[in-house]
Amino acid sequence: MSTQILILGSGGREHALAWKLAQSSLVKHIFVCPGNPGSAKNQKTSNLDFPLIHPYKDIVDFAVNKKIDLIVPGPEDPLVLGVEKCFRDVGIPVFGPTKLAARMEGSKAFSKEFMHRHAIPTAKFRTFSSSQLQDATDYVQTCGHPVVLKASGLAGGKGVLIPSSIDEALQGLRSIMVDNAFGSAGDEVVIEELLEGPEISVLAFSDGYTIVPLPAAQDHKRIGEGDTGLNTGGMGAYAPAPVATPAIMDRIMSESLRPTIDGMRKEGFPFVGLLFTGFMLTADGPKVLEYNVRFGDPETEALMMLLSDDVDLAEVLIACAERHLDSVQINTRPGFSVSVILVSGGYPESYSKGKPIQVGEVPSDVVVFHCGTSMSGNDLVTSGGRVMAVTCSAPTLEQALAQVYAAVDKISFEGKFYRRDIAYRALTSSSQNGLTYAQAGVSVDAGNALVETIKPHVRATKRSGADVEIGGFGGIFDLKATGYKDPVLVSGTDGVGTKLRIAVDAGIHHLVGIDLVAMSVNDLLVQGAEPLYFLDYYGCSKLDVATAADVIKGIAQGCQQAGCALIGGETAEMPGMYKDGDYDLAGFAVGAVERSSILPRADITPGDVLLGIASSGIHSNGFSLVRKVIEMTGLSYSSACPWDNQKTLALSLLEPTRIYVKQVLPAVHQGLLKGMSHITGGGFIENIPRVLPRGMGVSIDASTWQLPPVFRFLMQRGGIAPLEMARTFNNGIGLVLIVGRDDVDRAVQVLRGTADATVYRIGEVTDKSGVEMRNLECWSLQ
Repeated sequence: MSTQILILGSGGREHALAWKLAQSSLVKHIFVCPGNPGSAKNQKTSNLDFPLIHPYKDIVDFAVNKKIDLIVPGPEDPLVLGVEKCFRDVGIPVFGPTKLAARMEGSKAFSKEFMHRHAIPTAKFRTFSSSQLQDATDYVQTCGHPVVLKASGLAGGKGVLIPSSIDEALQGLRSIMVDNAFGSAGDEVVIEELLEGPEISVLAFSDGYTIVPLPAAQDHKRIGEGDTGLNTGGMGAYAPAPVATPAIMDRIMSESLRPTIDGMRKEGFPFVGLLFTGFMLTADGPKVLEYNVRFGDPETEALMMLLSDDVDLAEVLIACAERHLDSVQINTRPGFSVSVILVSGGYPESYSKGKPIQVGEVPSDVVVFHCGTSMSGNDLVTSGGRVMAVTCSAPTLEQALAQVYAAVDKISFEGKFYRRDIAYRALTSSSQNGLTYAQAGVSVDAGNALVETIKPHVRATKRSGADVEIGGFGGIFDLKATGYKDPVLVSGTDGVGTKLRIAVDAGIHHLVGIDLVAMSVNDLLVQGAEPLYFLDYYGCSKLDVATAADVIKGIAQGCQQAGCALIGGETAEMPGMYKDGDYDLAGFAVGAVERSSILPRADITPGDVLLGIASSGIHSNGFSLVRKVIEMTGLSYSSACPWDNQKTLALSLLEPTRIYVKQVLPAVHQGLLKGMSHITGGGFIENIPRVLPRGMGVSIDASTWQLPPVFRFLMQRGGIAPLEMARTFNNGIGLVLIVGRDDVDRAVQVLRGTADATVYRIGEVTDKSGVEMRNLECWSLQ
């Protein structure tokens, strides 16, 4: 027991922290500056009479002389002003963020831009400087949604206006930007979309790497019952809030808290301390209202009593400051905790101070935390608007409330006021609030937004037979309009495989959409069919409209390359089925071929020539092996590509599968081709025999084309044998054509005249089953 801790602040929050820290076996003594009469009562605790004014010289000198081990700032002002550095410079750790990290509370404009950069769910917003009154006015009048006005800087919890009309909003803008209602805090104004839903507060410990949330609390900001009247610093709180279900808390952790901590670290200002985040539980899920970089008040009073007896708060705070939070356990007791604030008459407007306070015998399980009290001689008197936080934890919410209000009746002072409906939302929620589809993690609105976003791309795929209007129950295609006389329909379905992993990890999504189309339409082409229409499937746990739109934009581009219409698809949002950020794709294509032109033909014979058409790269197969090779090299997807320094490795690997339709279909229609093989998974060895008559095989001369650099890299760095390459990858040949000897020159002429993909003569059909790969050793020599 040797640790000495210095708490900065004077309210109920600081009293509650001192109360819990005093229970620690590690703590020798706690100093509170300036503290209050409540914090001075414990034998382990002393108040200090130093001014809490930057740069805190007297307090720093005291801390050095007394060999203080840890500083715990309570209010936000010292943190925003850089108190952490004042003590860090003399070698004393601080449970609290740096000045840079404290901008998350000090500037709402900064924090909103941070959320935007890291795709953290929050309200739509725009930021305006105080000189941009006309621009802000225009935005309010044209944005199309109700707004909230927020002074960007610190305004003591009172810098938020919620106008009920456009006129009120314009008056509010003038009061902030012209009349300086919030002083310099209003030098910038954030205009936000008004969100609707239950509001919760989540306080979470962090060491910059790990983040551990406490149970969600609900605060009561308004002075009047039923949430009416003026805003205050908080009239009471309770925890846990039943509306914050385990599923909601999981989403808050994965969508907001974890990305916040990771984002701050990656941007160079890791967060150490207590991150207090306000959330609105909207129909589309939890959205961040604001960040605070310190313990909340009155949430802290309730939460300190909810911590289990075995939680050593000093150990937790030190673990955060020393960056090993994952080494301690933070448990809470079962049940509920409630804190009711007693305020001075007139609060939150003008009120009198110095009113004597009488505290009778309160229930033993109730703690009365002092918020705005002082001593006048031997008398305890009021000295602030919020005077006391009467707090209790109990097995049920009803029991905790009963004990708290019983204690409230034992406390008296002139003008005492309090709300009698703390936790009313929890008491009525079970009967009034049913679950919604959005609360289950599915956003119908996001799905609708995606449809609207992709419509222009889908319309670009229009062709004869399809109007490509999406949003109905099914896609329609008029086969008669295509002019076929005796058509046979050919269908194919495929995916993109583990190439998706690279797309997700690299954040490059549009190229795999082209792959998805290519894999299906190339399979139609080898049967002589013209692709007519395409449908896609996109599955995810949480629909990110921008990502899905990028994918489908790529699908539309692939359809244009193939000449087919994108007539429909399915977007499936399935919470819990995929990891965050992951998605899966499947495609379905239908084409048509005249019955007399179906491939492969029956007249394939030994001696027929094999033509190979160049691939664009790896295409969409073999990526499990590709990723293993990349892992062995130690390269990242953002590294420069070893075989093409003009691209990143990710961009090169994600080069989309070549679509051969427009190059090859004219040769099909002229009857120049006997058969085709799409070289996908299984390479030459597995794919070419699929189109050959029984008893026949092929001989392929690997020296007839140059092995592309990407395949040389994979073979050399992965130690892959040439024959294994031939049975896994396309090795530079994405489509193999079978042509009669007499038609070779004409076929090559047609193929070279319709596209720029190189055509090679690579081998011939033989009378021996299987695939003979000749001259493979040349790949090792290139």
